[in-house]
Amino acid sequence: MAATSFPALAAGALLLSGTAGVVAQSARTAVDIDIPTISVTPYQAIGIPIALVGAFFLAVGTQLQSRGVGKVEAASSAFGLKQLPQLLGRPSWLIGTLLLGLAIVFQLVALGFAPLIVVQPLGAIALVITALLNARVTRVKITKEQTRAMVLCVAGIGLFVIVAALYAVEEPIRQPQLIIILIMLAVVTAALAAAYALWRRKLHTVFYVVAAGVLYGFVVTLAKVVINRVITQNFEGLTVVGIIGLLVAAGLGGFFVQKAHQSGQPDLVVAGLTVVDPLVAVGIGVVVLGEASNAPWYALVLFVVAGAVAVFGVWKLAMRPVPAPGDKPKKPRVI
Repeated sequence: MAATSFPALAAGALLLSGTAGVVAQSARTAVDIDIPTISVTPYQAIGIPIALVGAFFLAVGTQLQSRGVGKVEAASSAFGLKQLPQLLGRPSWLIGTLLLGLAIVFQLVALGFAPLIVVQPLGAIALVITALLNARVTRVKITKEQTRAMVLCVAGIGLFVIVAALYAVEEPIRQPQLIIILIMLAVVTAALAAAYALWRRKLHTVFYVVAAGVLYGFVVTLAKVVINRVITQNFEGLTVVGIIGLLVAAGLGGFFVQKAHQSGQPDLVVAGLTVVDPLVAVGIGVVVLGEASNAPWYALVLFVVAGAVAVFGVWKLAMRPVPAPGDKPKKPRVI
């Protein structure tokens, strides 16, 4: 009986092995088709750690700038263009400005290595660093709601970067693309300046954070355009106009950041900048510069979902409970 059953078992084993081979081959084929290849090269990946170092300088610099603005506001009971010279006498503000300058340098270097939509969102790590610094300085524990909001911000930006690393491409930037960016910047700058002139007494911190984030998004985009055109030896008159637009947007954006420091906590300011800034820059990079031209439809859906998650996290952080007027804040630490 054992002799008669052996051929049957052998045949069954052969059948199973053949079936397994077909299944394995199908799985390999499916993997080859469905799993995309990372488009970021090792050279471009160098921009990622550089961007992370820049995010650290952004966090510490923002904390110090906020402290300097707070001292000026306390001394003059107001903050506006007339108080800007007083900031030069505040070491904390000066050191913070220096660190923010270093953050910009590191960001520009990172943009020289990698596509905009890969490195720009990495600034979200500054949100976590700033929240921890702010909690230490004010001696106030981070609440569970704040933690969830920060997790949403970082998770949304993290998903964005992962998808961008899979599909991002970088091509020489043409003159029509630069013209479109400059027209968009002119419209946005005029609208924000008019809004501040008409309703500055009624504007909320969220306006200043979003306005600064939008302008900084254009600053980063124009910086990327200038770097790209220098590398491709396409530097001409329109590029100079782009540099001028970059400086104007940086100046107005910097003023809005100081106004945001006046009425909001540093973690809120950094949260807005590290989400709104990348979303604007990445949006321009995708729509105008074509850095996601190779991305399939589901990658674009992931971009939208990731951006929505990050924006929701910022909104939750902005709407966090404010201490009651009768609460006595603890004496802040000196940093």
